[in-house]
Amino acid sequence: MSELQAEQAALVVSRTEAKSTRYRDVLIALIAFAVLALLPALTSSKFLLDFVIRCASYGLFATSLNLLVGYTGLTSFGHGMFFGLGAYGFGLMMQKTGVSVPVAFAVSLLITLVIAGVIGAICVRLKEIYFAFVTLAFQMLIHSTILSWVSFTGGDQGLRGGIPRPPFLGIDLSNHLHLYIFSCALLVIGLLLMRQIAQSPFGYTLRMIRDNATRASFIGIDVYRAKLTIFVLAALFASVGGMIMALFVSGAYPEFAYWTISGEGIFINMLGGVTTFLGPMVGTVLLLILNDTVTRVTEYHGIVLGTVILFFAIGLRRGLMDFVFEWYVQRRDATRERD
Repeated sequence: MSELQAEQAALVVSRTEAKSTRYRDVLIALIAFAVLALLPALTSSKFLLDFVIRCASYGLFATSLNLLVGYTGLTSFGHGMFFGLGAYGFGLMMQKTGVSVPVAFAVSLLITLVIAGVIGAICVRLKEIYFAFVTLAFQMLIHSTILSWVSFTGGDQGLRGGIPRPPFLGIDLSNHLHLYIFSCALLVIGLLLMRQIAQSPFGYTLRMIRDNATRASFIGIDVYRAKLTIFVLAALFASVGGMIMALFVSGAYPEFAYWTISGEGIFINMLGGVTTFLGPMVGTVLLLILNDTVTRVTEYHGIVLGTVILFFAIGLRRGLMDFVFEWYVQRRDATRERD
């Protein structure tokens, strides 16, 4: 077999494996959605369904942040601004214009796309630490705009009076069960799309930029364009998370765009891990359980959460899923050596 034939055969095998992985991911996503959709039939607990909706919102937000942190090496301290933009954009569209839910979703995503494109064009040119703090500065600017534009955003009171939810395509989001199924569908679709991005050639390009941006540029990769693209894509997924939260609370509040929401995203990634795709989802579940449990048990929840951070940062020195994956690899390698 000639060298050209060998390369062609290797390319065919690679494409076949990629297609197989894609089909497997779609199958897993369908199974996950089926399990979530059946949950209301297995329990009458409204608290549990509300918990899943919150997980959908924060899970999309945290996983989108990991596209920047874990896959590209861009630590954003202001990623929460897009969560807030999604919530406010959707809420304002529904309150001020009375359009249908799909149109409000589409317009909110378009607004996020434009703003993220402008902010990203400025930020991704900067070195790591400057990138982090300039994104934070933009978030503070957006948060201040929300507070000061009282006639439009409601100021520090937020969007009050509820968000209209006219039925569309047989879906009535004023019905709690419909809202739950809708949130689960957005979560599964969002995670599947982000998984495809992470496993695509573009995703591996991002890993190369993360590991050595200079070397990546030497072999012909447009580092600036790749960073800007993933910055905008991550913003869109974070915006969807914000829209789910706006539907859940039937409003939007300045806290959705405050710097603490970005801090929670980073904390979630610390808890779950950044080297495995589902790490942020695991971190989301852990953080929400911690918040719900600790706030009921003690008023000193800050001390408890701080202790948890120290445990992961000093004890495990990685997120939970990172620790589990590393343990699994070591155990597998040890088994192979014995065999």
